[in-house]
Amino acid sequence: MNNFLIILLGPTGVGKTDISIDLAEQLSCEIISADSRQFFRELKVGTAAPSDQQLNKIKHHFIHFLSIEEYYSASLFERDVLNLLPQLFLRNNIVLMSGGSGMYIDAVCNGYDDIPDVDPGIREKYISLYRNEGIEGLRVALRLLDPEHYSKVDLRNYKRIIRALEICDTAGRPYSSFLIKQKRERDFIIVKAGIERNRDELYTRINSRVDEMVRNGLEDEARKLYSSRHLNALNTVGYKEFFDFFEGNIAREKAIELIKRNSRRYAKRQITWWGNDKEIKWFNPEQIQEILNYITESIIDKI
Repeated sequence: MNNFLIILLGPTGVGKTDISIDLAEQLSCEIISADSRQFFRELKVGTAAPSDQQLNKIKHHFIHFLSIEEYYSASLFERDVLNLLPQLFLRNNIVLMSGGSGMYIDAVCNGYDDIPDVDPGIREKYISLYRNEGIEGLRVALRLLDPEHYSKVDLRNYKRIIRALEICDTAGRPYSSFLIKQKRERDFIIVKAGIERNRDELYTRINSRVDEMVRNGLEDEARKLYSSRHLNALNTVGYKEFFDFFEGNIAREKAIELIKRNSRRYAKRQITWWGNDKEIKWFNPEQIQEILNYITESIIDKI
């Protein structure tokens, strides 16, 4: 019997969590989370992780299984998911993966090349460039060395730009060439379903969700994590804006406004990431039965 990995993807705030639980109940399967921010147990309010009630309803994997102190990557996620899937397929030949971290989903679907270790001298070279020329200097260098990754990376995140530059320099080839260039064979069948909303509706939902996070204690959560703000896991929307507020750089109201803006921008980047993936069948959130029919028909076709 063939095994199937069903991918439910979509931008932040689109409503994947409720839909994934509904689908998992109907398919009697477990869920693998592909939301890289929800991996960290300390980040609860600010990542809109499934509630305890939802986690008790359906078995989830890769939710709050790491500390913010631990290093993790798309290649490690690929390794861990591929090690877990055979166990899950023994219980059901269908597993649902749900999330919005495109690089992590692609790693499981297509493979992720091992990235070389970086010489500390090369890293210092780009840190010095940042100190001397600011983030614009990094952007110019990345545009020259790897225009493809330049078009996708968060150009406000200097750490990610430095990471790409140091890999380009170390390997002598673009960082983007390490990102899912050679599709690897899998011993399971992948079916991709995407959730989309009208842009205005999505942005309204994102704004409302940020307000809800603030009411639920996001500021207190960020304050408790402030001493660890140097960690890469905390260089993320919802936390870094409050850190700026705590340091007196911006007002509290401005921090909340920026969280909404940056969350909307993140959603836009996610949509762009999947724009050229022809394997994704897109649905509106209310089309639960249509999604289920699509999954069922896809499975029947492969039996």
